[in-house]
Amino acid sequence: MMLIEWYGHSCFKITSRDYSIALDPYNPNMINGLGNYHIEADAVYCSHEHGDHNYKPAVTLSGKPDKGVFKINFIETFHDEESGQKRGRNKITMLESDGIKVAHMGDLGCDLSKSQINTLKNLDALMIPIGGYYTIDAHKAKAICDVLKPRVIIPMHYRGDGFGPAVIATKESFTELYQKTYIVKYDSNIIEVNSSTINQVAILKYR
Repeated sequence: MMLIEWYGHSCFKITSRDYSIALDPYNPNMINGLGNYHIEADAVYCSHEHGDHNYKPAVTLSGKPDKGVFKINFIETFHDEESGQKRGRNKITMLESDGIKVAHMGDLGCDLSKSQINTLKNLDALMIPIGGYYTIDAHKAKAICDVLKPRVIIPMHYRGDGFGPAVIATKESFTELYQKTYIVKYDSNIIEVNSSTINQVAILKYR
């Protein structure tokens, strides 16, 4: 079982057993409408070095040693469709614990190779950007999800009610591509993913 907690934008905290990992913390001064926040975690990883994805001061690390709760794998990709010429490189972070496997796509801006697709298949949960402009857009995200077939899809890096860059799209640009019955809206920013979690697009509520 994993707990996936969304802090807004592309920032998450993933917990399995008694170990937690923060992903892509953002500088709150860089994202309109998102306030100050703080995360306590055992480790932190960033997909790339832009300020809205690498703000490690937002995370207090416990100092707890890594006892192998998570198997971690990084996949090198690009932030744009021109092999990084516009915005640089990007890392996909894969986490696996107790048979549950999830991936955080960072600021993915390019197509995936066949080998990358094979590595990312059969995920229990996928955190994927959908807003376009800086990343892949909703239609590209949907196409990737159709190929990878994760059980739980968690959209990120979009413009919400009162937050996010004006140039990126809203979550509706993505959810309208699915049957309404496939969309699950949560009253909190946390989802528990386990072996019995149903297939869905999970819309987490910004705290």
